[in-house]
Amino acid sequence: MAEALNSLFKAECIRNPAMRPRGGWKSVTDVEIAVAEYVDWFNHRRLHGEIGLIPPAEFEANHWASIRPEHYPQTPVPTGAGSK
Repeated sequence: MAEALNSLFKAECIRNPAMRPRGGWKSVTDVEIAVAEYVDWFNHRRLHGEIGLIPPAEFEANHWASIRPEHYPQTPVPTGAGSK
């Protein structure tokens, strides 16, 4: 799956003329910004066919909104763990 995602990322972001600035990437910062924009699009605006043509972030939000709290009992975190 990682190889498929990497291939998709390279095709849609790095090699896509619509994403790549004219004349190519000028610096690492340009690539970092493009990656951040791509990840934002991939998670928040891309319509995913396997989950009902909604963005993955919306699917996840709907999932967690449908979970009742009793499925996850409160387990108190010990305070001062490891201290004397």
